[in-house]
Amino acid sequence: MRVAVIGAGIGGLGTGVALRRSGFNDFTIFEKAPSIGGTWWYNKYPGAEVDSPSFIYTYSFLHYDWSRTHARQGEILRYLERVVDKFGLDDHIRCGTAVISARWSEADHKYTVTTEDGEQQVFDIVVSATGFLSEPKVPDWPGWDEFQGPKFHSARWEAHHELSDKRVALVGVGATAAQIAPELAKTVSHLYIFQREPGWVIPKGSRDFTADERVRYRLSRHFLRARLREFINFERRQHGASVFREGGGRNIALEKLARDYLDEVFADRPELKDALTPGYAYGGKRTVYNDFYYPCLLRDNVELVPRAVTAFTADAVRDEAAEEHKVDAVVVATGFRTTDYLANLKVFGRDGREIHDVWAGEPEAFLGMMMTGFPNFFMLYGPNTNGGTMVYQLERQADYVVACLRHLRRRHAASVEVRPWALRRYNAWIQHRLEGTIWQTASNYFKSDSGKIVTQWPEGALFYGALSRTLRYFPWQTRRPKPTAGAARRSNMAADRKAAAVSTAGTGEAK
Repeated sequence: MRVAVIGAGIGGLGTGVALRRSGFNDFTIFEKAPSIGGTWWYNKYPGAEVDSPSFIYTYSFLHYDWSRTHARQGEILRYLERVVDKFGLDDHIRCGTAVISARWSEADHKYTVTTEDGEQQVFDIVVSATGFLSEPKVPDWPGWDEFQGPKFHSARWEAHHELSDKRVALVGVGATAAQIAPELAKTVSHLYIFQREPGWVIPKGSRDFTADERVRYRLSRHFLRARLREFINFERRQHGASVFREGGGRNIALEKLARDYLDEVFADRPELKDALTPGYAYGGKRTVYNDFYYPCLLRDNVELVPRAVTAFTADAVRDEAAEEHKVDAVVVATGFRTTDYLANLKVFGRDGREIHDVWAGEPEAFLGMMMTGFPNFFMLYGPNTNGGTMVYQLERQADYVVACLRHLRRRHAASVEVRPWALRRYNAWIQHRLEGTIWQTASNYFKSDSGKIVTQWPEGALFYGALSRTLRYFPWQTRRPKPTAGAARRSNMAADRKAAAVSTAGTGEAK
């Protein structure tokens, strides 16, 4: 079976390793960027680092000598390059090749995969590993095109612009903006940070490991012990989405931690404290884990503008109070098109139906991976899978894809897809588990236009892993390939010869 994997980030490379280790060697990993890394190749902004501890942002099959408690962008790329080298993935990867469509043929039980340059290849299996934090979102502001200075999204950082001693506008206060702001504040003459709505901020304690720590963690037993400790801590917060239910013990404790942090940093700046205190319960939006964002707001060259941006002029940013702020450059950290799964990929399934038309603005999938009517197509980090220990869950999803391939091989089948009843029941259960969470009431990137939560996973990573192991075989339906005209003729000829041999056996004419 030929397998196409779209995306060479953590999910795509992990799938490549799972395929190699399971004996499936006919696969191609397509990556639109010039090199591997996925989101970690694109997000090169100053201060970019992971929010999860490095120990759990690591594949189970390859440990690493991390230099920090929370790995930075460059080190993550080096780790992924080591994965490619160790597992021989280099010959399977095609960088600078964007896939724009995959079209299923019911007659052949295969997908025709088309790249941006018009090349077409045929594959038995297609795995999308593009994630949901890949396509930048830039609001349609009036005057945006008229602004004369450098302007770019954080996920497409333009490092050739010299921002030192410039007046810079940073639009957004989410996790990315909180990493960028302290770095920009070191060199720019004035930094305006435009805040539409504040988020809850908790210090994460990021730091470099000491030399002794690095020596100790190079030993597998110490690395595994630290990994297990961090994994259990993460699971406690995620299990049953308890931290995201207002009034729960964990929710109250973490909101208190965030409020105490506000009190500590802004004890002498009550106006800033008020502007930075969210009006929704803890967990309604993605929490910002950062040690340097709040302190940077106390700098003389940093100004928090607690109002949304409404327009641009040739040399200024206008906020919702109609106040204009003269700036030389604009950095937009407004997030991604999170609910627009497969944003730049068209997938045509059975009867020529395109997956976005089937979703009609409300993406869903069985285990976030499979859709009825789209045989042999899988998504990693798909709908309702965000929130657990990501690398662990991506590995479980890659294992699930391999299990489907083995199932096809054992049954000599041509296609596999999820049964309609299994898709309906699974997604009804997901939405039931999401009821009562703060995600439903707060303004966040988790919901579709209708208000349905389509990105979040309401349980822990271990529970997801258990489901991915148990929800196999019975939710699947397979189809065997139809014999071709040539195969049918050969079968008929063989039957005729057998019949002739039987009919002449009694006359002594058969030899």
